[in-house]
Amino acid sequence: MSDHAAPAPSGRPAHTGGHGQHPGAASEPIPASLFLPGGYHFLHLFYRIDRNILSQFPLADRTIALKQLAQALSPETGEDKPITGFHAFAVPGHKADFGFVGAGTDLQALHAVQMNIESSPIGAALIPTYSFYSITEISEYVPSAEQYGQTLVREGVDPASDIFRTKVRTYEQRLGPMNKQRLTPEFPDYPSLCFYPMSKTRVPGANWYAEPFSRRAEMMSQHGRSGMKYAGKVVQVISSSTGLDDWEWGVTLWGKNPSYLKDIVYTMRFDESSAVYGLFGDFYFGYRLSPDELIKELKLEHQGQKTHSNTADKSLISRIFG
Repeated sequence: MSDHAAPAPSGRPAHTGGHGQHPGAASEPIPASLFLPGGYHFLHLFYRIDRNILSQFPLADRTIALKQLAQALSPETGEDKPITGFHAFAVPGHKADFGFVGAGTDLQALHAVQMNIESSPIGAALIPTYSFYSITEISEYVPSAEQYGQTLVREGVDPASDIFRTKVRTYEQRLGPMNKQRLTPEFPDYPSLCFYPMSKTRVPGANWYAEPFSRRAEMMSQHGRSGMKYAGKVVQVISSSTGLDDWEWGVTLWGKNPSYLKDIVYTMRFDESSAVYGLFGDFYFGYRLSPDELIKELKLEHQGQKTHSNTADKSLISRIFG
């Protein structure tokens, strides 16, 4: 799956072939900075709890440590804040126990959440299992209103008809809001989410990057129409990680129900851009909880304490709590 059906700014030059103009190709130099010229940093992190270590925490110290964990998982968020969106969630199964996804303009603020978690006393009992860093972008495959009209004509819609004019006008009106959501997304208040990384293939007979731009754009247009069927059920954010992490994109899906997450991924797997050219990493599913609810859900407050401890255990706890 890919968000390459996200709209582009109105007035962007039409693609004429070749590789296409990548959305991040700036016409003017960008100052040396960690702040992006547009869009957000995205950070996904997943942890497993080492319950053997946690069991060594004295109850009073554990209570303090869990309070600090809840604080670390509660960064201040808002459109005018360094971190604009943040969700913590429980992960069923063995891949992880919990995770978080955060987005914002300030990379160091996002990284500070990770450091606050891992440098706190509870950090000694946490095992990082997966992480993914990426940034938002506007896809190069998004058609302008003019290109969208050309697609309608190819599909048999009469360019002189009222239906054609209505469709093009509606699409043009959606470009701005959809473009904003892709670059500076708002996190939805949905209960479930999943994340997975993906890339495009580079193998004989299925080399995505050897295909003409017009062919790739056509396939992505089909892919985007498949995803639009789930509007109001699933919110999708595609973030780019080429040169930043091991995969080319990260896909974050929020669903009103877990069944919608299953359905959209299944449906879009049949699109040619996915069926022939898609490579997918591990899928991570979670359900959202507040930090306090997460601690209770994972039963961290009542983790059984050992009645005995060897020298190594005592030495570890001594180092953590002084």
